[in-house]
Amino acid sequence: MTKQAVWTLAEQFDGELKAVSFELLVRGRKLADKLGAGLVSVLLGDGVSAAALERLIKQGADAVYSMQHPALKYFVCETYARALESLIREYQPAIILAAATSAGRTLMPYTAIKLRTGLTADCTELDVEEGTGNLLQTRPAIGGNIMATIKTPDTRPQMATVRPKSARPLAADAARKGEIAHIPLPEIPAAKTRVTGYRRDEADALGIEAADVVVAGGRGLKKGENFGMLRELAERLHGAVGASRDAVDRGWISYPHQIGLSGKTISPKVYVGIGISGAIQHLAGIKTSETIVSINSDPDAALHQLADLSIVGDAFRVVPEIIKRLDARKGAQHG
Repeated sequence: MTKQAVWTLAEQFDGELKAVSFELLVRGRKLADKLGAGLVSVLLGDGVSAAALERLIKQGADAVYSMQHPALKYFVCETYARALESLIREYQPAIILAAATSAGRTLMPYTAIKLRTGLTADCTELDVEEGTGNLLQTRPAIGGNIMATIKTPDTRPQMATVRPKSARPLAADAARKGEIAHIPLPEIPAAKTRVTGYRRDEADALGIEAADVVVAGGRGLKKGENFGMLRELAERLHGAVGASRDAVDRGWISYPHQIGLSGKTISPKVYVGIGISGAIQHLAGIKTSETIVSINSDPDAALHQLADLSIVGDAFRVVPEIIKRLDARKGAQHG
């Protein structure tokens, strides 16, 4: 078990690893290779199978530190932080990465304070500074209008959270071998809080981060009522509705739909941007989409340049026609 390694925090729910566990390994692998260090995936939870832990090795980790106990079944920040702190003090990693999820955004600052070290939240890019080994942590600042690169030169470990869906997991390599260490939970005081249950909220139900298809609207829709046709199209495509920051700022749709540096990063199989010019902040939030479709009457819209398929035309004519054709195809299939 090497010290000065790069760690990524795997996440689980009810014993199932979340996708962000594998996305983080992409970021961690790049940093570990630059530093000539090991990459460790750390799992706090309960009921995660040996096969799931092995998958972390196959998709990039050199080792897995698995701490499983009924007290870790559900995320409780106080309990998780004490468990993680004990691991950090024992094995002294150089860098720790977590996802910028509700768990990661809660656990990492709590732990950083305990360790008296730095933390940069919601990073979009990570790199290593030549000669120093300092982690270069890039994130949007001043409302997403600039990108700031932050360093933690004087304390260790260096800690950062990374946006989900900002990297595609590595393909599994059946030949990869690594160590899986099962580490017992140390004796820690009982948490002052307990989990009584989970309830899905509206933002989770929207699902733009998990959706295979996202239909997004921007300023070109002219008013909030016109998002109705986007909802119709998203329904036909079994997708979710997203939006540009401009549309959200105008009050046409709520913030949980916002895509971009100041919103959510998405990676659907199909992204359809309607009436979206393509500000750099928005494009950064969709760049890992498999297929990008742009519908805009402006032939010079930046989104057209990134798109796999561009439709230069009036969205108020194009979108209803697409819906009409989808309905006709569905009718023919059931005829």
